[in-house]
Amino acid sequence: MAQTLKQFLEENHLTVNDNAKLLFEKLGLPIEVLKELEEKYGKSDKMSKSKHNTVDPDEMIEKYGADTVRLYILFAAPPQNSFDWIDSGIEGAHRFLKRVWNFVNDKAEEIKDISYTKEDFKNLPEEDQKLRRKVHQTIKKVNEDITREYQFNTAIAAIMELMNELTSYKGNNKKVLKEAIENLILMLSPFTPFIADELWKTIGKDGYTIQQTFPEPDEEALVEKTKEIPVQINGKVRAKIVVPADADEEAVKQIAFENENVKKWIDGKEVVKVIFIKGKILNIVVKG
Repeated sequence: MAQTLKQFLEENHLTVNDNAKLLFEKLGLPIEVLKELEEKYGKSDKMSKSKHNTVDPDEMIEKYGADTVRLYILFAAPPQNSFDWIDSGIEGAHRFLKRVWNFVNDKAEEIKDISYTKEDFKNLPEEDQKLRRKVHQTIKKVNEDITREYQFNTAIAAIMELMNELTSYKGNNKKVLKEAIENLILMLSPFTPFIADELWKTIGKDGYTIQQTFPEPDEEALVEKTKEIPVQINGKVRAKIVVPADADEEAVKQIAFENENVKKWIDGKEVVKVIFIKGKILNIVVKG
């Protein structure tokens, strides 16, 4: 049976990239064509000098900056593993750092002169508690991942998640915001020291990030005091309610039945059954 080009390459442990880059360069052909062939007929091989498919670090640093290159290499795989260099990967790291840069610079004037103590974080509203909890969960994970087998990739992933939480923060507590931004910068510092130092100065701090104590989690902030759970009515989510983390079924039902959206969907109907999974969901079955 006739083989496709892709099957032939795979069976013989070859790739389109074998010697092709050198050929394209000598003939003056656009490398983009090679990338299209790789996508169609087989992925590229591991970087190798003999196959002329290595990436010049000086070129990458010139194009993206040392911090971006360092972040991408550490994020792409654990240090003991090899990985394929993917242009879209380093571009993603570059976009992330630009996002951090723009966010911190946008908030700098708001938080520059703000100071705080641990006492300022007592009895916070849910939105502020949620951000602080994420900050200290991230600090805990980054500490564990760095010190346990140097899992830099998962530590960086956790920092990226924290950045998502920061950009979606709807509260207006400048002390909570400053604590979050300070810790974000300090956690990025081992991976992107140049950008971290610049941002540290941008928010009004002195010295260099390497001179600062690395963040430690506030165990009290890690305790989840409230939970947001969905309320389903006949299988469809009609509301989300915030309840105490240890609330039992009766307490959750009381809060749910006072919610305006829930009232709208059960008004004039018979409640046939209520299914409650603690801390997860409240499902109300109605008819009529």
